[in-house]
Amino acid sequence: MNAIEEKAINTMRFLAADAVEKAKSGHPGMPMGAAPMAYILWRDFLKHSPTNPKWHDRDRFILSAGHGSMLLYSLLHLYGYDISLDDIKNFRQWGSKTPGHPEVHHTPGVETTTGPLGQGFSNGVGMAMAEAILAAHFNTEDITLIDHFTYVIAGDGDMMEGIASEAASLAGHLQLGKLICLYDDNKISIDGSTELAFGEDVGKRFEAYGWHVQKVEDGNDLGKIHEAIKMAKSKTHQPSLIRVRNQIGYGSPNKAGTAGVHGEPLGTEELKLAKAYLHWPIEPAFYVPEDVREHFLKQAEQGEKLEAAWQEKWEEYEEKYPDLAKKWKQWHQKKLDEETLHMDDLWSFGDKPVATRNASGEVLNRLAGVIENLIGGSADLSPSNKTYLKGLGDFSATNRVGRNIRFGVREHAMGAILNGLVLHGGIRPYGATFLIFSDYLRPAIRLSALMKLPVIYVFTHDSISVGEDGPTHQPIEQLAALRAIPDLTVIRPADAKETVSAWQQALENNEGPTALILSRQNLPVLEQTGSACRKGGYILKGEKEDKPDILLMASGSEVSLLIDAHGVLENQGIHARVISMPSLEIFQQQEQAYIDQVLPPDVKARLAVEAALPMGWERYVGDQGKVIGINEFGASAPGELIMKKYGFTVEAVVESALGLLKK
Repeated sequence: MNAIEEKAINTMRFLAADAVEKAKSGHPGMPMGAAPMAYILWRDFLKHSPTNPKWHDRDRFILSAGHGSMLLYSLLHLYGYDISLDDIKNFRQWGSKTPGHPEVHHTPGVETTTGPLGQGFSNGVGMAMAEAILAAHFNTEDITLIDHFTYVIAGDGDMMEGIASEAASLAGHLQLGKLICLYDDNKISIDGSTELAFGEDVGKRFEAYGWHVQKVEDGNDLGKIHEAIKMAKSKTHQPSLIRVRNQIGYGSPNKAGTAGVHGEPLGTEELKLAKAYLHWPIEPAFYVPEDVREHFLKQAEQGEKLEAAWQEKWEEYEEKYPDLAKKWKQWHQKKLDEETLHMDDLWSFGDKPVATRNASGEVLNRLAGVIENLIGGSADLSPSNKTYLKGLGDFSATNRVGRNIRFGVREHAMGAILNGLVLHGGIRPYGATFLIFSDYLRPAIRLSALMKLPVIYVFTHDSISVGEDGPTHQPIEQLAALRAIPDLTVIRPADAKETVSAWQQALENNEGPTALILSRQNLPVLEQTGSACRKGGYILKGEKEDKPDILLMASGSEVSLLIDAHGVLENQGIHARVISMPSLEIFQQQEQAYIDQVLPPDVKARLAVEAALPMGWERYVGDQGKVIGINEFGASAPGELIMKKYGFTVEAVVESALGLLKK
């Protein structure tokens, strides 16, 4: 390590340590230990342009060990991204560009929101898949438009989380050779030594997954790190794991190598001792030597030249391949063409009852014919979820243009990989499983919402009507739990036509994820449904008089139940209004005048029906209304019998309605 390299690395270390010390909060140990390997990666390999952080052919860098965020912020600042020294000084403060964990769309140069361990690593798998897909579709014999790597820095915590194992297994199976993970193997977690709970050989595990694995024994050996990354890049048919033996908190005389430097500041005196140990000026804090700044900015210029060369290549590509260039732009535009989303043949289903999962499968295949970058799959349930794109092949190690992704029984990794596909750009992904298993990918869904990513989740088998599979497979609380996630749009359509609208809205939603909740059982195609459901709630069947006596509201399969109950009540001289509520979130976004039109405030008799936990309906039924729902687990029996036993019958709805009117 020569003098300028040592100064550059120590600058990174102490920007991190000073920021954590000033904030009195954070994780200084990881940046101090991992700075050398991050420095070599960025200096010698990472293809990026600080003046254009969203350049399409840049390498992606993910700090999966997001608690070490000051490592990334230090690099971004030194390379000239829009991160000032004041931003570094305001680490973890209100309104700062340097939050406690990296957040995409918030800090220039950050590729994904990391913090929950294993998520960033798994996002990286999605990004590597996206690179492979785009390269296969757009590279020509004479112009290579897409050719970049996805680099991840992960820690011991990432390696312990199950999601990373799921994602790593799939990455190895798919032979994603442009995915390289540098493992910060410092053997310390918050509790102490990893030996307390983590004794496996991670390298052998990854070899079993099909990864190429190397080990660098000394994390300060820049030459060995360089050679390891170079070797990893040459393994084009295997993702790579490089185990780098770092010392957490390197340079701290009393805390290096201990849990004491993992998640808390060094402390004023220990920080002084660390600076003295590494021959660094104690004052001023946040010191960046001028030669170090010039050193980094000179490297940044190389990236800007690479980007400029790519822009020239793009201009040549547009001229030589106008049809491919047009397709490229279509794949990367946020808004789909209106004609695409509103094709007439989306609505043709006939009159026979159809399960909304089946209707969804038909709609999805019709849309896939015109939206070429609509790509996705299921967690080993495609025959049940009806999400297979017929005749479009499987994405695999030998077929990068296949449109179906076989995620295997890996729900959590599927969610994070979908996030990575969107974050990379160019792909409109969807993923599917049973609604009950949404719990397995809930953390990834939450991050989709936090990052406002337009991921589409298809959840079928939406209620106790699943039947004989029993309570382990019958969702009760999942619908309410999904609705509780901010910025996630949940749509539970009542029939095939509402399902069409649900898909349209999901593809139009560019500001967050959408969950489609679909039935296994057949549901009648209702004459009155249609585009009105785009407002989340609407009057499906009105009352004969000017004002209804009672409001009946439901989502999904229970809507047709209310239609039948409406007829019975009408025969008794009761004027009921049936309201379909496919999406409580979308309905709540409407103007108050519309909400009041659908739910007149002076009509207090209100009944909501949903074969799930009643939570969430209180705001619509009010204190004088009632919800017919489920507050217990289901049972194993035929679906129709279960619905009857739990009170989802016309008779029960009529009885409850009459009881409310008597009040």
